[in-house]
Amino acid sequence: MPRSVNSVAKRARRKKVLKQAKGYFGRRKNVWTVAKNAVDKAMQYSYRDRRVKKRTFRALWITRINAGARLHGMSYSQFMGKLKANNIELNRKVLADLAMNNPAAFEAVVNKVK
Repeated sequence: MPRSVNSVAKRARRKKVLKQAKGYFGRRKNVWTVAKNAVDKAMQYSYRDRRVKKRTFRALWITRINAGARLHGMSYSQFMGKLKANNIELNRKVLADLAMNNPAAFEAVVNKVK
């Protein structure tokens, strides 16, 4: 009996990976073995960096809150401590947005906790 191979599925798998590698430089975009490794590595990076993005944004928000708080004579840690003590439950994302785009509202929050 002849050997049975599923070339259709094999070609479909390879086309899927080569489609994901579209836009890569050199052999990474059109040579199967190179493209497969490049796409696998890219998927690992994207999985990792979806989590890193959350850390990066939190750091950005903290920097913005700190800059806003220092304009009113307070450090970031003092400001956040007084927020907790006064039971004001605004998260860092909202506070950073206020500090950047609505300084009057941020000043009102700072005056409330002083």
